[in-house]
Order: sequence, then C-alpha cells, then structure tokens
Amino acid sequence: MTGTAKALTVVVADDSVLLREGVSGVLARFGHRVVAAVGDAGALEEAVREHDPDLVVTDVRMPPGYADEGLLAAVGIRRERPGLGIIVLSQYVQPTYAAELLAIDAHGGAGYLLKERIGDVEEFAEAVARVASGGTVLDREVVQVMMAARSSPLNRLAPREREVLALMARGESNTAIARLLVVSDATVRKHVGSIFTKLDLDPRTEGHRRVLAVLAYLDR
Repeated sequence: MTGTAKALTVVVADDSVLLREGVSGVLARFGHRVVAAVGDAGALEEAVREHDPDLVVTDVRMPPGYADEGLLAAVGIRRERPGLGIIVLSQYVQPTYAAELLAIDAHGGAGYLLKERIGDVEEFAEAVARVASGGTVLDREVVQVMMAARSSPLNRLAPREREVLALMARGESNTAIARLLVVSDATVRKHVGSIFTKLDLDPRTEGHRRVLAVLAYLDR
C-alpha cells in the first residue's frame, strides 16, 4: 500500500470500457477494491448510494450529453457526502471544473487530474492515497494555467512563494516541498506563513488556511 493505512473501496466511472478497466487494474495493483465500474453519471450516483465507497474516480464527460455530466455528479456527491474522496479525470485542462469541485465545503479529499497523467502508475497511486487521506491534488498543468491567469493578490507573492504555493496546490506537504526545493522545513514554514499573510487569510481559520490558499488560485 502507498500512503494509506487500509485498502480502499472505490467506484470508477468512465464511458470508456478501456479506461475503466485500466484504472481498476491500477487500483487493484495497489491493494484497493473496485466495488463498481460504471459508464454514466446516473450509474455513478447509484453505485455510490449502494456501495458507500471510500473513493470515487470519475470522468468529467459522460453520457448522455458528453458535456460535464460526470463533474456534476461528482459535485452533487461531494455535497451529500462531504467525507468521501473524489478524483475527477479530464481530457483537457479546465480550471473552472477544479474550482467547482474544490469550492464545496467538504472535509473529504479531492483531486483533478488529466487522463494522460494516470499513465504514470506510481504518481496516480500517490494521488489516490493523498485524496483518500483528505488531501487535495491538482494536475500541474491546471495549476500552471491558474497561476498564469491569476491577478492580485498573487502578485504580492515573491517568486519562491509562488513556487511553494504551486506545490501546495498540487497537494504536497511541507516536508515534500522542502525536499523538492532543496530547502529546510523551517524555510518552507516561513514561506507558507508569508503566503497566508499576503493572501489576507484570517489566522482564525488556521485549520483551513492551506485549502483557502489553494482556492485563491481558482477565485478569479
């Protein structure tokens, strides 16, 4: 197992049988159990009600309209079951979809990944573990688009603080950020504190400031 203390029960939803089987196979390889693999949003909602899983992995676009049915189902599920981890897979970078998912006040983890990224089995397994443990995972291309489009107050951040915030938005812990940037944990904590201050995040929301900092990318 990677990053979680127990095997997860998972519902997988995608209109592509090949992708459903591929995702299910990867999850099984890491000790998780796929309790349902379905092909449309209605079946996803039914499977969640029936199996009460630990995690949902769903495509954005599914029948009947192939628009955003999967995303809308995920948003509805997240509102009804705020403790359930949800990973949304997308063919394209759509920051607004990530914003809609993460804007919901829920303590369960959430992720938004490009489908091409799940080809990296280890990276996908780590994302599953992080979301299952209540973390947030955003595809790095989504983060880059958010950063490029973002205006004030991100303009207040120094270049290194932007790097740190980008890694936070990817769901990295302070220790992981320190390792990636080759700095000390204390230095990362200092940068994180500065980010919170520059983004005007109320210290009274101490337990949520990290999530609010990530959401600051989406609020534009």
